[in-house]
Amino acid sequence: MSLNSNRLAEFCRKHWEESALPELTRYIRIPNKSPMFDPEWEKHGHMEEVVQQFVRWCKGTNISGLQLEVVRLPGRTPLIYMDIPGQSPHTVLLYGHLDKQPEMTGWREGLGPWQPVLEGDKLYGRGGADDGYATFASLISIMALNDQSIPHARCVVIIECCEESGSPDLPFYIDALAGRIGTPDLVICLDSGCGNYDQLWCTTSLRGLVGGRLDIEILEEGVHSGDASGIVPSSFRILRQLLDRIDDCKSGNVIANEFNAAIPAKRIAQAEAAATVLGDTVYTKFPFVQDGQPLLKDPAELILNRTWRPALTVTGADGLPAIANAGNVLRAQTSVKISLRLPPTVDAQTASQKLKSLLEEQPPYGAKVRFTPDWSAHGWHAPETEPWLEEILDTASLHHFGRNAMHMGEGGTIPFMAMLGARFPGAQFLITGVLGPHSNAHGPNEFLHLPTAQKLTCCVAEVLAQHYQHVQQQT
Repeated sequence: MSLNSNRLAEFCRKHWEESALPELTRYIRIPNKSPMFDPEWEKHGHMEEVVQQFVRWCKGTNISGLQLEVVRLPGRTPLIYMDIPGQSPHTVLLYGHLDKQPEMTGWREGLGPWQPVLEGDKLYGRGGADDGYATFASLISIMALNDQSIPHARCVVIIECCEESGSPDLPFYIDALAGRIGTPDLVICLDSGCGNYDQLWCTTSLRGLVGGRLDIEILEEGVHSGDASGIVPSSFRILRQLLDRIDDCKSGNVIANEFNAAIPAKRIAQAEAAATVLGDTVYTKFPFVQDGQPLLKDPAELILNRTWRPALTVTGADGLPAIANAGNVLRAQTSVKISLRLPPTVDAQTASQKLKSLLEEQPPYGAKVRFTPDWSAHGWHAPETEPWLEEILDTASLHHFGRNAMHMGEGGTIPFMAMLGARFPGAQFLITGVLGPHSNAHGPNEFLHLPTAQKLTCCVAEVLAQHYQHVQQQT
């Protein structure tokens, strides 16, 4: 029996509107922040509340043969493990997470991180797009195949609870569950982005990430700035000098070879193709102030900047009083949180060591400088896509979006992917997601674009159906 794409689209639309949307609305209300942002997550109970909510919904799907377990390793966040039998012994691994980033300031009036608001086709609130929707997309796609009696391979669904903290618990679960998972020949990860909401976007690479806290001390205590300035160097000026060791402040180019990598020719070609589709929306999607400008205006170069080139960001600071409380004091110290995105093929541990040495060696003016790493996550570079998968990605995108699929790297980091790429080198990968223009994951006004979530669910179903046909032909 062949898959009816129109019936598939209607099935997914109905189940998203009647079942997934109400659950996501409840989910957004729960402040289940990732452990990095809520060290007392277990005491607060928000993570457990969400886990139980998702378990109830998953069990309520009545998928034939679904086996579900909340796996708990001592001292670690829980993990939802689902095993769904198929008509082939081959295995597809589907992945998502349900922990969230913290609140962030700047939500517009009427919106908030734990306040679900449906405006037109957008569901606002923290975690809907990153990545609460993934559980629903995974199971609805399987339900939609069952609705038409379309065969699929065995499906293993993993929903973790610490991705936004760098997935520190996940390797231990993958090891503990290795015998049960087996060796998947297709991995589907629904935690990535999309260049627009007009077609299926397939992620070909993810950047790595290193970072940590940089502390600079020059005095034992703050002193009158009129007395000390011109004699005592400002800790903030020392910070500027140290950051200049990492990147060029005018261009943003990161200097050291340890942070850079050659860009494969195919990825350059894909970036150019994506730039043709996206045009200046590559940068106009960001909320620049009036007259604000990007680093440059060549869309292809900007895509390569955010996917294959390193970039330094200061994401937080201590030691700076609020302006209302800022007296004429030369402060004793400045502390900043540093985030350095890395090309997909750069070794994160080597880069972290290089970052520490660059910042700490020969401190200006004999200041006390300490860099404490707290992030070290490898990037990921997809293997060559097999013809059957490339064909069905285009076909599914045409069926449900009306345009061909596009392939492009992403600038974010999903530690899970580097780990899976190393563990299952023979697998094919579909890494995709709903984080498109203005969806603003991690920031204020995050939203889930519901039509994209529905269409993406349909595409996943078509990939599962075609995967079954492919493995049958190979046996």
